[in-house]
This record gives sequence, structure tokens and C-alpha cells, in this order.
Amino acid sequence: MKCFIGNSISADSQYDSIRDAVRRFAEAEIAPVSEQLWEEQGFPYEVWRQCGELGFSGLPYPERWGGGGGDWLSYVIVLEELARVDCAIANSLMANSTVASLLSRYGTDAQNERWLRPILDGSHIGAIGLSEPNAGSDAGNIQTTAVLRDGQWEINGSKIFISNTGVRHNNLVVIAAVTGKRPDGRKEISNFIVPTDTPGFTLGRKLNKIGWRASSTHELSFQGCRVPEANLLGERGAGLRQTLAQISTGRILIGSLALGILQGSLERSERYMNERQAFGGPLSQFQALQFKLSDMAVAAHAARLMLHDAAARKDAGEGFDVQASMAKLFATEQAMQAAHQAIQIHGGYGIMGEYPVARAFGDAKVLEIVEGTSEIQRMIIARHVLSQS
Repeated sequence: MKCFIGNSISADSQYDSIRDAVRRFAEAEIAPVSEQLWEEQGFPYEVWRQCGELGFSGLPYPERWGGGGGDWLSYVIVLEELARVDCAIANSLMANSTVASLLSRYGTDAQNERWLRPILDGSHIGAIGLSEPNAGSDAGNIQTTAVLRDGQWEINGSKIFISNTGVRHNNLVVIAAVTGKRPDGRKEISNFIVPTDTPGFTLGRKLNKIGWRASSTHELSFQGCRVPEANLLGERGAGLRQTLAQISTGRILIGSLALGILQGSLERSERYMNERQAFGGPLSQFQALQFKLSDMAVAAHAARLMLHDAAARKDAGEGFDVQASMAKLFATEQAMQAAHQAIQIHGGYGIMGEYPVARAFGDAKVLEIVEGTSEIQRMIIARHVLSQS
């Protein structure tokens, strides 16, 4: 198997330019409003619009639908730099990208013209509805149903933990629903495009999370919700396969958010240690705190290598599922550790919501759960290791 690590971290001017542009944008436009968004749990409409105008939302998607035609390694860099300042905003782009991936790969030309193009240019916001109260990591346990009657699909059921919902410009949700039973007795699951103004679609309660507070998350309810037969996305019965095919990509992207928290924790801690005076000198003179910085720097470097390798494999058309799980597992757990140590370094200030290190702590914990928990990643990795023996 090819090794992509060398190429993925080269000092290519294209990637340097992308990183510099996103970093400048994040510092100028996101950092000043991050605390307010966290306190008010407000969705950053203006930031979202600017991300679309700058091409961040559509970067890795086909130009024929308004995307940037770029690679996934570039998108990893975009998400890292956004998450370095505010992970919730980066997550909103990531959730939108899952919808974009499903539409661009399985949608018809008519579907993509109507639904994909607007979510790539930032005028609309997409959401993906897979998780249910009894179907998280066990996606095959979905209970929501869709029955075809008189040329329309009638959808009944509920979803939970759905990002990008309940906000202005969220015009569609792509949901998974049971459409029948297979010959072997397993559920037949299909994906559907559901406009958010469809009768029978109801927005449930807004969920109050410990992190990602500027990323709006709701429960969804479908009671006699009817959409046209043409709103079936791809083949009937292929929904679970379609969605699972995007999960490894999602794990790379979640890992990129974690890397942003890692890098942000390192930079904030370094800055604070040089500025804060204690016992006659800066905190940076104390070896115990120096070691914390060293650990963060090593973890950030290693996570970046793993994520760039996985993204480069995807761009090259190589298998990357196990690499994605490894990168997601390592990056998210190290982000949690770095966020913890950044708070220790900041002392009393570290537990104040006005400080980014406090906000990053809750964000980091969320990352260990979404797109497959750390335990799920370890199962995947173990199965791969055992299959090689």
C-alpha cells in the first residue's frame, strides 16, 4: 500500500495559502463574536454567509454544482483553522458537508440543481438526520418509516441530535427511513430529501449541549410527512450503504476539528505562559508547565500527520477507513487531554466562559462521541488488526 504522509505535509504553496487565508478570516471574523455565540447559543449567520462566499463550504465538491473542485486535504485544513478559533462554527460546515457528499454522489441532476448548489454557495444550510433515540452507532436499528402511497412517500418517526436544524436558511434535511424488509429479514433503509417546510415535519426541542453551543441541534418529528416520490435519494434500499460510505470521511473531518482544538490549546497556553507572571517570573519558566506544552505539540504534530495521510489517501482513491478511525480516535482523545491541560495552565481564568480554553473543553468532549465513539473506533481498528493475522 502506498504511503501518503510525505506528500500530505509538503510545504505546498497551495495549502499554505489556504491555511493563511482561513486563519486570517477566523481571527478577524469569528474570534470577536465567539464568546457571544457561546453565551447566547446563537447560530452565526453572517459567518456562514461569508464562508460560502469565500468558497469554504463547497471547497471539495464538483465545480458543475458551484463547488470549488478542490481536494479533501484542503478541506481538512479549512476545518482545522476554523475549529482552532471556534469548533461549533467548524462543525456547522462539517454537518453541511455530509449532506453535500450524499447529494453530489447519489443525487440526480434535478436534485443537485435544486438542493446541492445552494448549500455549496452558503445560501442554504443542509442537515443530516440519521440518529434516533434508539439508533446511534447502531444505525441499522432505525425506526422511522417511509411508505410510498399515490406517488408520495409518507414519513413517520423521529430523529435526535441533528445539527444545523432550527436555523434560518436550513431548507432541507436528508433523513434515513425504513422502506420495507429485505428477503433475509433485515430492514430496507432508504434516504430522502425532506424540505423543512413540508407539512408533518415538526421541529422538536433545542438540545442544550456541553459544547458546540453555536451549532444549533434539535430533535425532529415526522407525522404523516409527505414528500414527492422524486425525493428518494439514490436507489431504494441503499440508504444505509450510502450513509455509511460517508462515515469514514466524517471521521477525518471530526478529527480535523479536534486538531483545531489541539492547536488552539497549544497556542493559547504558550501565549498565556509567556504573559502571566508568578513567583517573580513568567509561567514559562516552570518545567512542569513546559512539559504540558511539549505534550500538546507532539500530539498536534502526530494528529496532523495521521489526518493528512487519511485525507491524501481519500484524494488518491485509496482505502482509508482504518486510517480515518485511527486519526479520529487519536485526535479527539488528544484534543480532550490538551483542552484539560490548557485549563490547568490558565488556572482560575481557565474555568471562565469568557476564555476560549474553557469553551474548547466542552467542544472537545463532544468530539469523542460524534461520528462513532472512541469505543467504536477501537472496535474497528481491532477488527482490522485481527484480520491481518
